[in-house]
Amino acid sequence: MKRNLTFFILNVLFVFNLQAQESDDKFSAGLSLTTDQFFGFAPMMTFSYEVSETGSFTAYGIQWGAGTGSAWGQWTEFGVGYNVTAGDFDINPQLGFTFGNLLSSGAAGGPLNNGIVGDGLVPNLTVNYDSEKFEGQLYFGYYAPLTDNTEAQQATNAYTHYWLNFGYKVSSFLSFGAHYEDLSLVGGSLNGGGDLPTDVVYTGFGPYVQFAKGNAGLRLTAGANVADDQSPYFASNDFYKLTFFVSL
Repeated sequence: MKRNLTFFILNVLFVFNLQAQESDDKFSAGLSLTTDQFFGFAPMMTFSYEVSETGSFTAYGIQWGAGTGSAWGQWTEFGVGYNVTAGDFDINPQLGFTFGNLLSSGAAGGPLNNGIVGDGLVPNLTVNYDSEKFEGQLYFGYYAPLTDNTEAQQATNAYTHYWLNFGYKVSSFLSFGAHYEDLSLVGGSLNGGGDLPTDVVYTGFGPYVQFAKGNAGLRLTAGANVADDQSPYFASNDFYKLTFFVSL
């Protein structure tokens, strides 16, 4: 009897262990640490859980408040989505939410004031391409105010942020290519009536070089800010971005 009970318990533990291993195999996570000329330091973490051979549930979080976002009510972004794999492409639409005050009140009140839950809504799309010799990524996000938290003479803000890069894999550890990126103010509502004009914040273009080994790597992108320097919202810095990334 004792032997049968022991055998039963060991079988149950074995089954639970197999199920846990299968769940771990379906789950993946990644961490990237990025700094650039406009946003400053912005760590990002991503999660993925495989639900079929070609589909995965995804989630992400960005701590914009580690850089210039600290002046936007400690700006924070969180989102969820679903990734579809089609050949060498991964297509991942997601819906994000922001916390802070950049979109709802134009970063009014400084880093310690007016940061709110539900600052904005961020429908976005990421398309990754990865083949034996080539790599690339397309991102587009629309940052819209979810609520109006303005006072007199303040305004809500809406932005588009998108980039496209494409590169060649020289070897398993080295690749290079070109990167194009744009951040634009696309509107907003003034408290008391009227709308903000649309304008470009920056438009960056330049080459990148990437080094990777196993599940870790770094990428440096540097080039020119090719936006019209007469724009009132123009960020005058040159364009550069450094990213450390690791798959966990």
